[in-house]
Amino acid sequence: MGRFGLTRPQAAPPPPAPEAGDPAPATAPPAQAAPTAPVPPILAKDPEAEMLDLKVRLHGRLIDELDLSKLDKLEDGELRRQVMNLVMDFARGERLVLSTSELEKLGASVYDEMVGLGPIEPLLKDDSINDILINGPFQVYVERRGELELTPVRFRDNDHLLRIVNRIVAGVGRRIDESSPMVDARLPDGSRVNAAIYPITIDGAAVSIRKFSKKPYTLEKLVEVGAMPMPVADFLHGAVRSRVSTVISGGTGSGKTTLLNALSAAISHSERLITIEDAAELQMQQPHVVRMETRPPNIEGKGEIRQRELVKNALRMRPDRVILGEVRGEEAFDMLQAMNTGHEGSMATIHANTPRDAITRLEQMVAMSGMRLTPESMRGQIASAIGMIVQVMRLSDGKRKVMSVTEITGMEGQVVQMQEIFAFHRTHTGPDGAVHGEFRATGLRPRCLDEMIRRGIPYDTANFDPAKPLG
Repeated sequence: MGRFGLTRPQAAPPPPAPEAGDPAPATAPPAQAAPTAPVPPILAKDPEAEMLDLKVRLHGRLIDELDLSKLDKLEDGELRRQVMNLVMDFARGERLVLSTSELEKLGASVYDEMVGLGPIEPLLKDDSINDILINGPFQVYVERRGELELTPVRFRDNDHLLRIVNRIVAGVGRRIDESSPMVDARLPDGSRVNAAIYPITIDGAAVSIRKFSKKPYTLEKLVEVGAMPMPVADFLHGAVRSRVSTVISGGTGSGKTTLLNALSAAISHSERLITIEDAAELQMQQPHVVRMETRPPNIEGKGEIRQRELVKNALRMRPDRVILGEVRGEEAFDMLQAMNTGHEGSMATIHANTPRDAITRLEQMVAMSGMRLTPESMRGQIASAIGMIVQVMRLSDGKRKVMSVTEITGMEGQVVQMQEIFAFHRTHTGPDGAVHGEFRATGLRPRCLDEMIRRGIPYDTANFDPAKPLG
């Protein structure tokens, strides 16, 4: 036994040589190989596939040789050193011709296989990647700067991928199996994970990872990357400071959570915030924040905690503002109640393609709550609770932009009245695929500007001139 509980297996003794006069041994029929999972033809003689097979075999051997009960007591550097020593021993035993850099790369990969997320660990460390999309064991895409690209990363087989998925979900106390084949989870760094397995996915497990930004985007950074011009950012900042309840609307991957994080920086540090999410990913900068997360049912179908229960409970916790990561169901009614009962300035995101669609979706969600409200009553709740809808979109060139800033001004008859304050107008698409356009004001003066002025928040009203492009 080596240090830190590491053991090395003894080589098996060679078989005895036959003595003179012994009958020749009978030739045994060839053993039939155990059935294996089909491998795509492209991987048949692929050096990358051979290296992956080597890493997985080495990982299995290390698991056999390591004293797993002592792993938690080892510091990261010491564990890496022990793994590296065993990798070198393995390479000598297998007579692998590898350079020093190749050995180090193999050791790092095996370490990632043991304590990290295996083949995708380097992708998680790459700051240029926003999303990692795994479509079964042999296809991994990433999104960089809004564009999808195929990577050479692959898993040995679906069982290898499932081991990584189970490591992710077990870390947050959740489970995934045939009885519960979908799960939302998060990585220790806050990255959001959605996984689905057989029987609802046919070609192996499907995993989507939205990476957590170590440096959350500020409004200034969003202006710098062209998501909006500075006059629009200044207006949104002032509106949030003056406690205008805001809904951020957009499609999947359009940047709703990024904008919500950036806008939340305008909230005073003296306020108490409660965030409610499926998988915690919001990055509030304030010191007084209570983070709450939903919980799925256990294996017996019990113990589920939905967003609606969390919103109701949050209202008993004396919040100044409630921040919903995403409103998508019956909790919409409780959110509107919160905004109408002294929690102005609360914020949420919603999946919708236009501000008017966002209002319609909210109506449908309120109806899901089981409250017997007339359509007029529901719309009245929405009109009095929400002050502003910010529409965001991911354009065809991959860039994310604020498309519209719309204020809700009240009810007229049975219709929720809205007025657009700023809008992005697309003009043309360049030869390189880049979308060109300009931001302009509509010329309407927002009602919330009076509240901003009363609170001492300055804003240049010249920015509401529709004749002047804003950027």
